[in-house]
Amino acid sequence: MRLARTGEADTIAEVFLASFRGLTFLPRLHSDNETRRWIRTEVVPQHDVWVAEVEDRVVGFAALSENLLGHLYVHPLEQSRSFGTALLDVVKRERPDGFRLWVFQKNEGARRFYERHGLRLVELTDGAGNEEREPDALYEWVP
Repeated sequence: MRLARTGEADTIAEVFLASFRGLTFLPRLHSDNETRRWIRTEVVPQHDVWVAEVEDRVVGFAALSENLLGHLYVHPLEQSRSFGTALLDVVKRERPDGFRLWVFQKNEGARRFYERHGLRLVELTDGAGNEEREPDALYEWVP
């Protein structure tokens, strides 16, 4: 686990794109190039981005702002190998007073993952506040 380096936005975007493709319940609102631009111009510059790396390959990332975990994704080929847990441990270390995150309600695997790691459900919404208009859930971790 390490902080992302300058110039890794496109690599991080590839992890995001591969992971996001598995969320088949979501509408596809943006092209891959639009997503890469968003990662490069908004996610990486506006967050502390930590990456999980194996043999010099980025296999996952966590993007953290003030008290919000904006993104935690692991490449589908690398899931179930503890990279998500390791990234979440970094987030807990970096935000020892706690943090929140949003997850889509239908993303049951992610919800189980977060609950297994001590996050608690705070709120369920109808999705009106997100771009996909998909019901989501707010979780928080408080030590």
